[in-house]
Amino acid sequence: MLFRDFSPAELIGLAVALVVGITFHEFSHAFTADALGDHRPRALGRVSLNPLRHFEPMGTILFLIAGFGWGRPVPVNPYALRPGRVGMAWVAAAGPIANLVVATLVAVVIRVLDLAGVQAPGMEIVGLALLSVVFYNVVLAIFNLLPIPPLDGYNLVLPFLPPRYAFSVQRYAPYGVLVILLILVLSYSGGFGPLNWLFRAAAAITGLLVGA
Repeated sequence: MLFRDFSPAELIGLAVALVVGITFHEFSHAFTADALGDHRPRALGRVSLNPLRHFEPMGTILFLIAGFGWGRPVPVNPYALRPGRVGMAWVAAAGPIANLVVATLVAVVIRVLDLAGVQAPGMEIVGLALLSVVFYNVVLAIFNLLPIPPLDGYNLVLPFLPPRYAFSVQRYAPYGVLVILLILVLSYSGGFGPLNWLFRAAAAITGLLVGA
């Protein structure tokens, strides 16, 4: 996406989506873990809405290049969570849910502005920026639900696997980033584009939210 010609509204929307989306995503992980009994995220200062505490270089670069990414993972001890291993699934789900909540709230703002017929100078740019925030937060939610480490989908599925299989799967977790990079290369090298479905789904959901 760095090589596209962005309009000012798209740049603003991408920047706001990056800051708001990743911040609320990681904050929700930390807050949920703390609420379920693992207080390590709070001790590390991750139960915070300060964006600087949550940004991770690789995830941010991928967001700028491809329109999706992740924040600095919140360290969570699944054995300190209630109710046991399933608590990790709740922590994992909290991030994508936060992105969908952000997208929904901003979509409500767009609908209200549309119904009010606000025609103030600059509102067209504001509207396009808000629409970008909705779209990119939906993208973040969908992308992070993929069952590939270090994404949330992996930690959402892992607690429900039998311990023996979970241990086997965890052995391959370090290779997850390489898998993501391979998918990215295939999607942006003129090939069959395995992530096209993600952007189509995000666009469809965005349209439903804003009433387009």
